[in-house]
Amino acid sequence: MSNKVKNRWLIALSGVGIHLSIGSVYSWSVFTKPLMNQFDWSLSRVSWTFSIAILFLGLAAAFMGHFVEKHGPRKSGIISAFFFGFGLMGSGLAINFESLILLYIGYGVFGGIGLGIGYIAPVSTLVKWFPDRRGLATGLAIMGFGFASLIASPVINSLIHLVGIAGTFYTLGIVYLAIMLLSSSYLAPPPEGWKPEGYEQTMEKRKNKTQDLSQLTANESLKTRRFWFLWLMLFINVTCGIAIISVASPMAQEIAGLSAAAAATMVGIMGLFNGLGRIGWASLSDYIGRPNVYTTFFLIQIVLFLLLPVTTAALLFQISIFMILTCYGGGFASIPAYIGDLFGTKQLGAIHGYILTAWAAAGLAGPVIVSWLREVTNSYTLTLYIFAGAFLVALLVSILIRFDIKKLKKENKDRLAS
Repeated sequence: MSNKVKNRWLIALSGVGIHLSIGSVYSWSVFTKPLMNQFDWSLSRVSWTFSIAILFLGLAAAFMGHFVEKHGPRKSGIISAFFFGFGLMGSGLAINFESLILLYIGYGVFGGIGLGIGYIAPVSTLVKWFPDRRGLATGLAIMGFGFASLIASPVINSLIHLVGIAGTFYTLGIVYLAIMLLSSSYLAPPPEGWKPEGYEQTMEKRKNKTQDLSQLTANESLKTRRFWFLWLMLFINVTCGIAIISVASPMAQEIAGLSAAAAATMVGIMGLFNGLGRIGWASLSDYIGRPNVYTTFFLIQIVLFLLLPVTTAALLFQISIFMILTCYGGGFASIPAYIGDLFGTKQLGAIHGYILTAWAAAGLAGPVIVSWLREVTNSYTLTLYIFAGAFLVALLVSILIRFDIKKLKKENKDRLAS
C-alpha cells in the first residue's frame, strides 16, 4: 500500500467537489423572493436563515477542527455531507410544514454545521499534499466555494419553477449528498514524510519562502500574537466584503445610476471575480509571499473605498467593485497557506477552524453595520469611508505581523546555528 501514493491533483479535485456543493449557500438570495411570496414572510425573517448558516459555519469550523485533525478528511467529509444533505432535505420538510423555525434548524443549523466541517476538511489535507504550492492548492478548493453560486443560482431558479421550493430543497439535498460522499471517499493525507517530485529544487529557486516557521498545536497558536493578527485581518477583510455583497445592487443604483437590471447583472458577475480572486491571489502568494499579498489587498481596498462614493461612472464603479471582490475571495484562499507558514501543518485544520470564527463574526457584523449606517445617514458615503478606515487598521496589522515573522526566522536561524 505504501508504494501506491494517491494522485494529489485528484485530491485537489475532491476538495473542489466538496466546496462547489457547500458554496451553494451563496445562492441563498435566489430563495428569498419565492419564500416571501409563498408564505408572506418578511425579508429580514427570511434573511436570518443565511445569517444562521454562516454563524454555524464558523462555530462548526472552530469546534470541529480538532475532529478533522484526529479522524482525517475522509470521515470529516462524510459527516459534512450528511449534515449538509439532510439539512437541505430538512429545509424541504420545513416548506411542506410551512415552518420558518424548521427552516432555521434545517438550513441554518444542520446545513451550517455541514458547511463548517466541509469547508475545513479538504484544506489542511491539500496544504500537506502541496508543500511546494500551498497557495495554489488551497486557492483551487476555496475557489470552488466562490464559483459555486454561478452554477447553483440559475439551477435553483429553474428548479423552483419546475418542482416548487420544497422539491428544490429535496433535489439539492440528494444531489449534493451524492457529490460530497463521492468527493470525500478519495480524500486522505499523504504518507508520513512524503514530498512531491522536485520539491527541493522548487523551494531552492523560490526566494520568498516562509515555510513552517514553527510547529504549534491549535491551542498553542491561540497564545501567540500572530494568531490574533491573522484573525483581525480576516475579520476586517470579510466584514467590509460581505457588507458590499449584501448591498451591491442598491448601492450601484444610488451612486453610479445603474438600472435595476444592470445592477442584477453586476451582482452575478461579482461571483465570478470572487472565485477568480481566490485562485489568483492565492497562487500569487506562492511567489511573492503571504505577507506581501495581504498588504497589497489592504492598500488596494483603502484606495477603492475612498474613491467609490465619488465614482459616478458606471463602468469604473463596477470595475472597482469587482476588484474589491477579488481581494475578498483572495483573503479566504490565502489564509490556510499563511497558517501553514506561521504555525506548521501539525494541526492546521484546527487552527483554520479557530480563525474562521472571524468569518462568523463578520457575517453578522457586515450587513448589520452597512444597513444601519444607510438608514441613519441616508447614504452609503459614510459607510464606505469608515470601511476605508478599517482597512487602514488592517494594513498596519499586516505590517506588524512582519516583525513577528522576522523574529521567528531569526530564532530558527540561531537554533540551527547552535
